[in-house]
Amino acid sequence: MRPNKRDELVRKALQVFYKSGFHATGMDKLVVETGVSKTSMYKHFRTKEELILAALRLRDENFRNWFLRRVQELADTPAEQLLASFDALGEWFNEDGFRGCMFIKAGAEFQEKEHPIHVQAAEHKRALLEYFTDLARKAGARNPEALGCQILLLKEGAIVTAVLLKSCDPARDAKAAAQVLLDAALA
Repeated sequence: MRPNKRDELVRKALQVFYKSGFHATGMDKLVVETGVSKTSMYKHFRTKEELILAALRLRDENFRNWFLRRVQELADTPAEQLLASFDALGEWFNEDGFRGCMFIKAGAEFQEKEHPIHVQAAEHKRALLEYFTDLARKAGARNPEALGCQILLLKEGAIVTAVLLKSCDPARDAKAAAQVLLDAALA
């Protein structure tokens, strides 16, 4: 089934925003990069912010579907899946075109906590926190909420480190730290 024009625009805009950022991408750049006229864009989205929100929703769906599926493919038990999440991250970090987390970028570019784009970015992180906390609970951690937060913190730090430092192996290093935290939480 061929995607409709709106979906195609969101998919193309997602690629442009990921590559160039949100504030640095104006409507003129979107027209050039997506091949969609301003008239067509405004037919589907009243503002650039509405288009950003749609792109973030698509990215959230795509990333979480891939990430959760990949973690399940890599490991069987909840404890192993907490650690395998860093193996999945390592795969992502090594992809051509890896430019970090779109939600970290959105939160940094739209810092007002009530701004809809900031809220959307925070919701993505909350969903991942719930996922890690649920895995920690299923693994038998004494304090699954704390372990979920710690794993999320390691994940986010690994992403930033993967973007900024080429001298580290952030997925491997974060996985080693997660192992220590997991061992302590299960002892």
